[in-house]
Amino acid sequence: MKFKFSEVTITIAIVIITCLVSFTGFTQPKVIDDLIFYPPAVSERRQYYRFISHGFIHADVLHLVFNMIALYSFGTIVEKVFTFSCIFDKNGKLFYLLLYFTALIIASLPDYFKFKDAYHFRSLGASGAVSAVIFSSIIFTPQSGISLFMLPIPIPGFIFGILYLGFSFYLDRRGGGKINHSAHFWGAAYGVIFTLVCCQLFSHGFDVYDNFMQQIHSLQRILPILCND
Repeated sequence: MKFKFSEVTITIAIVIITCLVSFTGFTQPKVIDDLIFYPPAVSERRQYYRFISHGFIHADVLHLVFNMIALYSFGTIVEKVFTFSCIFDKNGKLFYLLLYFTALIIASLPDYFKFKDAYHFRSLGASGAVSAVIFSSIIFTPQSGISLFMLPIPIPGFIFGILYLGFSFYLDRRGGGKINHSAHFWGAAYGVIFTLVCCQLFSHGFDVYDNFMQQIHSLQRILPILCND
């Protein structure tokens, strides 16, 4: 079987590039320093690229693996759904790219305004964008099961979403620790808003609210998303 570059999805491409850059950063600290989200570097030196570049580096292998497995699992679904004829059709790939990369920026904005003069603050990882992708998938298939390490039994996506947002908000307000819960929260919230707004404005007759409610009330775990062409 011959490998075809046309078979490489955007999700797989992002995973590959992120892994390559992250592994480079594990052995070359300067790569981390140049790409990490560091608010004073943005406010004082106008290094705006850091809003996006921090999503390609990670703290360690576990951090990288967790984010990339989640991105591949949910991103593959969202990327495909976006290209459905009743949703974004041929522009689906473009909307998927917009979701991912704008989520990196939006999820970092609260930290930027809060820590733009804080020389101790640094953040890295694709968690904000990955959260946006996960929550976009929940909008389309809210009954799909999501498993947690501490809760191996899958729970419906919409229930997971409520718990995730509440937990992230609480941990962010409490502070402490090395995990950027703010990026998780705002990335997830942005994923929902992006999907709802774009489906309302740019889809080809897809009723995102009606689909969500049908999925919620269905006795089946997942209903197919049908396009009435």
